[in-house]
Amino acid sequence: MKTQRNARSGVEDRWYKTVIVVDAETGKKTSERAKTDLFGKGKRWRARYVDPNGVERARGFATKVAAQKFLDGDVTTKVVTGTWVDPDRSGVLFEVVAEKWIATKEFRKPKTVAGYRSLLDRNVKPRWGSIPLRDIEFEDIQEWVVQLARTGSYRFEGRGLSPSRVIQAYQVLDQVLRFAIKSKRLVANPAEEVDLPSKSVAEKRFLTHLQVLELAMAAGRFRPMVLALAYTGIRFGEAVALRTADINLDTNRIRIARSATNVAGQGMVETDTKNHSSRLVPVPDFLGKELASMIADRDASALVFTGRKGDQFLSLGEFRWAFDQAAEAVGITGMVPHGLRHTAASLAISSGANIKVVQRMLGHKTATLTLDLYGHLFPDDLDSVAAAMDAGAISAADELRTRRAQQSADRPADPDLPAVS
Repeated sequence: MKTQRNARSGVEDRWYKTVIVVDAETGKKTSERAKTDLFGKGKRWRARYVDPNGVERARGFATKVAAQKFLDGDVTTKVVTGTWVDPDRSGVLFEVVAEKWIATKEFRKPKTVAGYRSLLDRNVKPRWGSIPLRDIEFEDIQEWVVQLARTGSYRFEGRGLSPSRVIQAYQVLDQVLRFAIKSKRLVANPAEEVDLPSKSVAEKRFLTHLQVLELAMAAGRFRPMVLALAYTGIRFGEAVALRTADINLDTNRIRIARSATNVAGQGMVETDTKNHSSRLVPVPDFLGKELASMIADRDASALVFTGRKGDQFLSLGEFRWAFDQAAEAVGITGMVPHGLRHTAASLAISSGANIKVVQRMLGHKTATLTLDLYGHLFPDDLDSVAAAMDAGAISAADELRTRRAQQSADRPADPDLPAVS
């Protein structure tokens, strides 16, 4: 069993030592300073201490004052406050901890993990991989973020990354450093309070009913897919994962429980939905009939929307090829497939759906998120609130006039009160 040393610390002189000299005639002992074998080699003063784990550690300094300051501040204070970190653990290279961190993402969706891996390998590790954790400093991280925005790379000059991509790269670095803190390898996170670029919010495009129908007709065999996206608001990944059994033609409902997406190196991967929950989505009558003709002779487990071979997942690339041509043919510019989800929200709101209904239809986690995205599409609600408040104010003014008239029949009306219509 390893012997545990008691906590202690001190500063010693490596160049000189004290020796006891005994006078041969009188036997008197005196102390003298003598040079050691290390004289003139390395730093003269050594600060030694026993860490909280019972391991003796030492560090060299040019002056005694610096050595003592190290013990009093960096060591003693951190041991007392519980913020001391084993130098051996903080000296490990960033890339070692980064691999440990990404291994903990086993339960995340494959596409999410693939995204982490791409950011780590392309943007984070080239700069930080060979750096010990304890040597990563705030100012270096800030410079790296700026470099990504300007040239896109720490090593090569080129086109800068988009604000969104810069933020994602920073977030991966930040998460690895947070993991290091939890693993007792770092005391503080040097990535805190780094200035990041601002993401511009892209303007959402909302199609009218007429535009949706024109786009669907131009999409050929993908007409049902365009209509489903535009009138149910389901995500593309949810649409391509639909099975025949998920469509209930009696109630005109679609059950959304899965999603399929392309993952680098793995192809199309099927998982649960984005929020790990299922939901029922209403289907307009005309779309229900369209889907009924599609799935009439299919097995319950068959995919509803398939790729060109008919028995495989429809890829975004294949759909996008037809979608882009259809959009160009009918004169719709700046539209992407995900825009049909925004269109579904717009059409639902204009038809009178309240915010909770839209939230459930789109599968948002909270109504707040739905309001943040589509709250501006509720102008009629704001007008009705203003009208109701106006009516209330007029009614109150009328009541106040009546009271005053009863108190004093000769008193003139107050011109500052709102007029009664």
